[in-house]
Amino acid sequence: MTEDDDPTRAYRRPAEPQPAAPVAPRGGVSKVYGKPRSGGSPVQPLAGPYEAPDAPRETKPRRRWGRIVLTTVIVLLVVLLVAAVAGYFLISGRLQSIESLTDYAGRPAATPGDDWLLVGSDSRAGLSAAQRKKLRTGKAVGKRTDTMMLLHIPDNGGRPTLVSLPRDSYVPIDGHGSDKLNAAYAFGGPVLLAKTVEKVTGIRLDHYMEIGFSGFVGIVDAVGGVNICVKQDIRDPKAGINLKAGCQDMNGATALGYVRTRATGAIPDFERTQRQRQFFSAVVQKAAGTGTLLNPFRSVPLALSAADSVAVDPGTGLFNLLSVGRAMKNNPVTTAVPIGSLPTINGAAVVKWDTQRALRLFNALAQDQQIPKDTLTK
Repeated sequence: MTEDDDPTRAYRRPAEPQPAAPVAPRGGVSKVYGKPRSGGSPVQPLAGPYEAPDAPRETKPRRRWGRIVLTTVIVLLVVLLVAAVAGYFLISGRLQSIESLTDYAGRPAATPGDDWLLVGSDSRAGLSAAQRKKLRTGKAVGKRTDTMMLLHIPDNGGRPTLVSLPRDSYVPIDGHGSDKLNAAYAFGGPVLLAKTVEKVTGIRLDHYMEIGFSGFVGIVDAVGGVNICVKQDIRDPKAGINLKAGCQDMNGATALGYVRTRATGAIPDFERTQRQRQFFSAVVQKAAGTGTLLNPFRSVPLALSAADSVAVDPGTGLFNLLSVGRAMKNNPVTTAVPIGSLPTINGAAVVKWDTQRALRLFNALAQDQQIPKDTLTK
């Protein structure tokens, strides 16, 4: 009898399908039995449908971008370094050298600190006829010294001292008897002027720096002008200025007239030395400020203008000039040589120093010591 002939077939209940046992990951646990499979460690039963682990993240593009950024930074640093080195040699090569500091019998021994003789001459070199007219410089030929200052930068990092040397100071000049200090420049140029200053102060000069009218204007304009506080109204057609009292920004032409004018004060030359110190401090501090140094549109024209217009002794370089800027940011002491009397000699008004106080002032500088307060003047 075949299966089709079986009489009980109609009464058989179809077999119900059995659910398939879930498959646990390798090394996991069977959901049915809750026992670890061989070779695995106990884990919690799966709470839901099995999810495949996340695909590994793609790290190659990120690494590639990191290398590009790093390479770009390195290239930029190399370019900046090369530009800085090239700029240094370019500016150093354009710096003018002038013979000024020489050895001679009886020259003062080396003194601590750095001592600079800063000279502003009335040279019109580099000015066109139109510029001379605009700046009210006159038509004089040749050059004379219009400003003389002694800058002492101490070795201990203390405050520098800026001392005005009035141009009418009556001092001994080798081979010419006694005369006004600026006559030394007229007689023998920077060499005789530096020698005269060393002999009357007892300080051995380390550096000499000179600038003429053209360079003065160029440097002021290169730093974007300077802010100067004017004590009183000043109107001087000869200097080309008409200023009101108060703090104000000055461009190169106005600043030149401001430091040259003799239209104020009972003793005009003393007022003028005050303005010269005031201006020098302001322009050097601005030139050494981060707003100028970090701005290539200011720092590059300033460096080129200074290199073309400033003359220094052969032993002075760009780093020495930068040291002046750093020193002048350290709240310098500004003063003038103590004055004793103002006699008239051979028909000319001259300035005689207070010898004792002047010697104490210069001795303190020569020894890198604090200046006695009673030797300071405004």
